Amino acid sequence: MGHDHSHAGAASLGARHRGRLWLALALAVAVMIVEAVAAWYTHSLALLSDAAHLAGDALGIAMALAAIIAVQRAGGRPRRTFGMYRLEVLAALANTVLLFGVAGFVIVQALRRLGDQPEVDSIPMLVVAVVGLGANVASLLLLRSAAEESINVRGAYFEVLGDALASVGVIVAALVIAFTDWYAIDSLIAVGVGLFILPRAYRLGRDALRILLQHAPKAVDVQAVEGALSTLDGVKEVHDLHLWTLTSGMEVATVHLALRNDADPGSVLVDAQRTLAERFDIGHATVQIEPGSPGRVCDTPQW
Repeated sequence: MGHDHSHAGAASLGARHRGRLWLALALAVAVMIVEAVAAWYTHSLALLSDAAHLAGDALGIAMALAAIIAVQRAGGRPRRTFGMYRLEVLAALANTVLLFGVAGFVIVQALRRLGDQPEVDSIPMLVVAVVGLGANVASLLLLRSAAEESINVRGAYFEVLGDALASVGVIVAALVIAFTDWYAIDSLIAVGVGLFILPRAYRLGRDALRILLQHAPKAVDVQAVEGALSTLDGVKEVHDLHLWTLTSGMEVATVHLALRNDADPGSVLVDAQRTLAERFDIGHATVQIEPGSPGRVCDTPQW
């Protein structure tokens, strides 16, 4: 039996970008406060929904940071043999619930106001929305590279992306009100913001649940893995193949390889681990060798 454990691959990918997450969090909190005060002053539901969405951004980024810090501090605990990598996925799932909550709040409040739309002060609304958009764009640039690697950071990224588009909607609403006095556009934009959030929340939650339910990684073809291992020199049969994702960027595999009588277990073990790592990017693999001859002895576990 052999183990191939890549510590570089096991490291929390989001941790590389922790400084950027802190900066994005500071931007979100600052702009959220400004927008909340401006929404109260201007009577704009669209601006209030943007502030609420920014609160979601801030909480999402804070949860991402908390998960990253927890993962880093969990190393070395004897009972946590896989560390606490799943905290990142749980944080992404919590972000999903948060996104659905924000979207529902925005839509319900906007529909309630459509029948009795108050006047909205468009000029302060426009200025604050432009500032918010600038902060969102800056946050997106900070989080983009991390979002490609970590599902945890991806949750925060989607929230900021949704808020950036919401800010564009608020700007449009402010301009329409300034030139036409059509105040209902404020509530309509708020509904549009809520509807925009929902499908993104669904996709994020789906990806998180796939990991928590230990589905095979989407990027890995299970049959291709089985076929590649079965063609290795000396392998007679491949069985009990299991593939799953522990956290973003850390794919895990376990498999049993039954060998022919003339096969060398050590060579097959090395070939199998190399195949999994190089062809399928599975850096953490446990391979159980079943020698074809009773006289063969299984190799000592290697790390």
